[in-house]
Amino acid sequence: MSAAFRISSTLWDKIHHFASFPQTGVSLQQMVLFGQHPSQGTLLKASQFLAEELPVRLAHRVKELDELPHNLSDMQSIRKVKNWYAQSFEELINFPPLSLSPTARQSLIAHSDKENVNIYLPKSVPNPSLVTSYLDGDGVARGGNGNGNSVCGVRNGNVKLRVSVERRYYAQTPSHVYPPEVHDYNARFTKTLDAIKRRHDPTVTTVAQGVLEWQRAKGIKAGTGLGPSHGYGYGSGEVQAWLDRFYMSRIGIRFLIGQHVALNTQQPHKDYVGIICTQANIHDILQEAIENARFVCEEHYAMFRGPPVQLICPPDLTFAYVPGHLSHIVFELLKNSLRAVVERFGADYEDRVVKDSGVWGGASAGGNGGGGYPPIKVIVVEGSEDITIKISDEGGGIPRSAIPLIWTYMYTTMAGQSIDQNFQAGDFQAPMAGFGYGLPLSRLYARYFGGDLRLISMDGFGTDVYIHLNKLSSSREPLL
Repeated sequence: MSAAFRISSTLWDKIHHFASFPQTGVSLQQMVLFGQHPSQGTLLKASQFLAEELPVRLAHRVKELDELPHNLSDMQSIRKVKNWYAQSFEELINFPPLSLSPTARQSLIAHSDKENVNIYLPKSVPNPSLVTSYLDGDGVARGGNGNGNSVCGVRNGNVKLRVSVERRYYAQTPSHVYPPEVHDYNARFTKTLDAIKRRHDPTVTTVAQGVLEWQRAKGIKAGTGLGPSHGYGYGSGEVQAWLDRFYMSRIGIRFLIGQHVALNTQQPHKDYVGIICTQANIHDILQEAIENARFVCEEHYAMFRGPPVQLICPPDLTFAYVPGHLSHIVFELLKNSLRAVVERFGADYEDRVVKDSGVWGGASAGGNGGGGYPPIKVIVVEGSEDITIKISDEGGGIPRSAIPLIWTYMYTTMAGQSIDQNFQAGDFQAPMAGFGYGLPLSRLYARYFGGDLRLISMDGFGTDVYIHLNKLSSSREPLL
């Protein structure tokens, strides 16, 4: 098991070798077009792609986890995560290759010669929000296209990346019946990927624990974030930049694995390609996120009714997206807005309004319950390139001096929060507030498929947050 896992010198050599190759990004559009008619042939192509791509991505992360600045790599929790990644890397590079009998191999070659199997999917494009915004830990913008695929890109301790061998999904594969060996290979590879995904479930909270350990060792007060104001110059900024890269990579790895497992195990559905919903209904996803966020708020503050949330969205607006990603983003942002409103007006505000007016609900309830709290408004608009969601609250806003801090990890205004070392929750399970991960992680989820997250605050009144979603689904993963 991972608790006893050790990285041997031989394994380190392989990790450094794989980490010298650039990563290959894919777009949501490519994933949909590739997986919409799954067969054993397309699943085999996907397995072969992931068998090459995932070790490269994992190797980049292991190498970086071992070279973190300011002794962060020495923290027990960080070492635990490094061993998880190294163990998964070892399992993938040692996975038995597809073994075919001479007859089956000859059959595949014969059919491949007769059919056109080299039709490529549409090209992906960089996220326009990230062309110049991503920086290395030292604050120096690097060349290349922003996804780690530049020929002379510089990453991971200034090691020059090699020119990559193109590893693409193919849009067509031979349509004949595949031999049992292919079915068996796909099933075994899928089982291995599922086990790897489960191993890494607690990575976000374990890394957060590691950063807390590092902050305690450096004498940095918990909850103050990773800004440059702790007397360590650019050190915290380096950790912040690394966390952005690490968590963005984690989102990509888990998405590729989750998509592959779904294609191999789930029954076909007219609106789904793996975990991608080709007709994701924005209204329904947001309504569910609203209900979940209000429930958490009411439980946390022991309220009968939380602040009302008004949803203004076309009921039939759909596009291709991963519903879990969008739900997570909106849920986190609504938690922030609900908490801000409750703490500005008081958890007993609804009772005081009822007592003063003699009427339950108040005039500003917006038809959604919530006493006299001003409603939080969620407005959705479709543009030519993006679908934009604006979340507006009257929770008092954020001082301008605090705006840079809200995007830093470990920054929170809620005192008394800590992370249980045995906490095993995944990405989408979180308390009301307190770990300082909600906003920065939500921005990464938005940016992963070409969107963005922006915030404008009016100190003394409230905050507007804009979620931009690329409805063209053509942006590639921002691999760093």
